[in-house]
Amino acid sequence: MDLQLITQNSVTEEQEQETFSLPIVLGREMTQLPAQWENKNATPIVLFDGSNQISRFHAVITESNNQIILEDKSSNGTIINEQKIIQQSQQLRDGDVIQIGNYSITVAFLSVGTEISSGNSTIFNPDSTIISASVQGENIRSSTIIFNPENDEIEYSPNSPVNSPTPQTSFPPPEIFSHEKVSLSALQKTNLPIQECVYASLGGGLGSFVYVDHLRIAGVSSQNIAVVGLNAVPYARYERLLNNCQIPRYKRIRSGSDSCPDNIWGWPGYAIREAWRDVFKGNLSAAFSYLWQVFAEPILADTYTPKADDVFKSIDLEGKRIGWNKIFYQGSIRSIRKTDDGRYCIAYSDSKPGHSDHRFLLAKYIHIATGYPALKLLPDLQGYRDTTGDLKSVVQGYEPHSHVYEYLESNGGTVIIRGSGIVASQVMDRLTIAYKNNSNIKIIHMNREPRRGYKFGLAQREVENDWEFQPYNWPKATWGGDMRKMLEDANPLQRRELLQSWGGTTTASRKEWRKTIQKGLDEGWYEIRYGLVKQVIPNHQGQGVFATLLTNKGEDKINANFIIDCTGLISNPRDNPLLNDLITHYNLDLNPQGRLHVENDFEVQKMRNDDGKVYASGIITLGGPYAAVDTFLGLQYSAHRIVESLATLKTPEVRRIFGLYSLSQWLKWSGNKTP
Repeated sequence: MDLQLITQNSVTEEQEQETFSLPIVLGREMTQLPAQWENKNATPIVLFDGSNQISRFHAVITESNNQIILEDKSSNGTIINEQKIIQQSQQLRDGDVIQIGNYSITVAFLSVGTEISSGNSTIFNPDSTIISASVQGENIRSSTIIFNPENDEIEYSPNSPVNSPTPQTSFPPPEIFSHEKVSLSALQKTNLPIQECVYASLGGGLGSFVYVDHLRIAGVSSQNIAVVGLNAVPYARYERLLNNCQIPRYKRIRSGSDSCPDNIWGWPGYAIREAWRDVFKGNLSAAFSYLWQVFAEPILADTYTPKADDVFKSIDLEGKRIGWNKIFYQGSIRSIRKTDDGRYCIAYSDSKPGHSDHRFLLAKYIHIATGYPALKLLPDLQGYRDTTGDLKSVVQGYEPHSHVYEYLESNGGTVIIRGSGIVASQVMDRLTIAYKNNSNIKIIHMNREPRRGYKFGLAQREVENDWEFQPYNWPKATWGGDMRKMLEDANPLQRRELLQSWGGTTTASRKEWRKTIQKGLDEGWYEIRYGLVKQVIPNHQGQGVFATLLTNKGEDKINANFIIDCTGLISNPRDNPLLNDLITHYNLDLNPQGRLHVENDFEVQKMRNDDGKVYASGIITLGGPYAAVDTFLGLQYSAHRIVESLATLKTPEVRRIFGLYSLSQWLKWSGNKTP
């Protein structure tokens, strides 16, 4: 008999489902199964977890007399449906939730003939530290909501293979770019424009901005740097996503005071700048409150976070200081190849308004920071949209979806929220405003299981009303404390284990917001329900959907007008056509998290070309030497490590940023003078 086990990856927040044949053995180390199970061809499942609550040989799932039985073999214990197993074995039923360490595994029985679409497996061979990216056939997108590679707009696209970055087959020329290394003479014969620089950054977003800021401060002149991307403003995509998830410029984002993309030194931070402005406006109490939040966080006050508008205006100012407009080239990147002279060729199509042409960029040192390639829909919701084409009833929190709030405010209705992170909390804020305008609104928060608070060592995150609280998306020690050093020293599999323990969906604790949640529960217009979504179908009696939840107590049917999926973004580099092409062409290694394998200085070592080097940063390196790779401070950390690496190599114009030189550059920054 086959059994489907469904988990949610605490690091990427992506739901993973896999079908296995019984018996199944679960444990921390599966290098060698006990003889009795090895002889029965048991399926081993390795659970990586730093909680120290998973035994080497933890549990076995077997079939006996047409029943599915879980046998607890551990000294740590196993929990089923929030109840610790008292006896050594217990029968499993459809919808049961097994908790082992920080893992929650939902059991789903398969009917005969049922076809299951497998997601990313959570099982990795403990003898291997890097996953080979070599695949046969086409890679299928894991999402149908993508960032269009031509204009970066969010769009729905039916599930299709991820092939070349563009449907055009004439550019880049396949007869040239099919080789391991492209020939410079062949490029010249195309008669297409060829630009040259020393340092290139690909992506054009905040990752590129922070990297270029470091290069300029390190002494590199603007004529030796080129950035290629779709958005002339580096935070353009980020701002669009914030607006879609109900965080306009006047609201505060989830970041710290000293995480400043415009200021590599971090001082003065946003709290000091905001307090300084308020002092001159005469708002002394407000100024004091910002500083108090920084010094008391998060014990005695809500955590300080900056306003989006302050962040964006400071980036605009720094962009002018470093000459961003002289460095940036707008275009869609088609392909990256090594050249026969130790450099790299970037083929891109200029996409400025009114015309489009093709050109090549040659560079000695490449930095890749392409960001998230797609928006994530949970499998059942993606299946609904692919089947029905209904893009209004089921929406992703990062998509434009103002129609939901407009409808609810005018007509009332029921809305389901999926997810418990920062986006879900901001959507909940907006729904609360809608409820104040129309009390005939019902909000159902749908979770797979009750949240219990992830543990690491003696620490455990606080949970209230099924929201798990943490000021930022990772513990602060991962930014620059002992956890950062621990991760950097670990091997790839140990890193996955650590990230599994440190990660998890969280939101920042805000006292007034928590009171609103409790008020909604008390008054009944906000409700929490648990279960695995078994089916989502259209409500043919009118607008909306029927959602069927599978629980250990049976099925729970919900009739709703809208479902808002707030489970996040896709971080898999294979969902990016450019990166998928690069990974496939050069058979690049992926780490156990399924992202680009990078060294501690963020080099993609397989892309080395004589003295030429390729570096990567941002979410595509998740699972590498740094946890918070997609945060402002994470982008600055990777940029600093890369520039330090370049300085060690004595590459053109790069100086180490330290001591008196660093002080002189800070003085230039504070005076808004060119580096």
